[in-house]
Amino acid sequence: METVVLKVDPLNPDPDVIGRAAEVLRAGRLVAFPTETVYGLGANALDAEAVARIFDAKGRPATNPLIVHVSDVSEVLNVASVWPECAEKLSARFWPGPLTLVVPKRAELPEVVTAGGATVAVRCPAHAVARALIRASGIPLAAPSANRSSELSPTRAEHVLSGLNGRIDMILSGGPCSGGIESTVVDVTGKVPRVLRFGLITVPMLEEVCGKVEVGATAGVARSPGQLTKHYSPRTRIVLADSVVQVYIELLRLKREGKTSGVMVFSPLLGVDTPNWFRLMPTDAEAFAACLYQTLHECDCAGLDAVIVQLPPDTPEWSAIRDRLVRAAA
Repeated sequence: METVVLKVDPLNPDPDVIGRAAEVLRAGRLVAFPTETVYGLGANALDAEAVARIFDAKGRPATNPLIVHVSDVSEVLNVASVWPECAEKLSARFWPGPLTLVVPKRAELPEVVTAGGATVAVRCPAHAVARALIRASGIPLAAPSANRSSELSPTRAEHVLSGLNGRIDMILSGGPCSGGIESTVVDVTGKVPRVLRFGLITVPMLEEVCGKVEVGATAGVARSPGQLTKHYSPRTRIVLADSVVQVYIELLRLKREGKTSGVMVFSPLLGVDTPNWFRLMPTDAEAFAACLYQTLHECDCAGLDAVIVQLPPDTPEWSAIRDRLVRAAA
């Protein structure tokens, strides 16, 4: 299969380009496209065979459900059987944007989308290309990140091509994704909203809208992606460090073992044990998130044995980044 790459303006997408991609989706094929979080791999969410192609292309476990993307809140009842009051409040505040809501699914929605569960994860992305594509195709799009399963999520079209070239039909190349990490996922089917995956929308932001929220996955069938212990992982081994002192200790250990090393830290390192690869990371959580996966992709290109990453503070605004780093290092 030849993977066709079409460039598209991220702010004012060409209707002809979007139309070509929409035709591919309506034919039951796969299109990767940019969102404000990461690049997604889209298929017609109402077509079980089309959705199955996502799992085949990614090598994704059938037990890992997908997020369904809509272009407007008015479209959610095409895939959801109920839209709870909490979902209404949260979508009014954060949609379009990086928030996914888990609600009861319509019976017509194929089980392959929801891993056989009774709920569906729904999101309305803010990216102009994503919304134009959904509108032009006239269908809800099941779309996980456009990468091989458990590997680094793509924030640029070249990341998608590197991992899925020849495995998918088309890539809409719309430049880098601004958010850099996946959406927050909130289950609103219970009495108290529950965060299933940390993301760009933080717990305090959610609680301003809907009061107290709980955190953590529930037992049974997975209701959200992002629950796997090992996920979002580069090829390079990740070593986590709680402090700059721990970074130095790990650098010395790797040097004694004859390993090449890189570091991702918040402040310059002083001393003779200079790593082979060095990145000074932003001290602002949003800026860190925006460049996290791109930096890890660059790390993979450097051919290192390991990269030492200084963990950010254990505070709500850094929860999503800590989550991604812990899963990457698993």
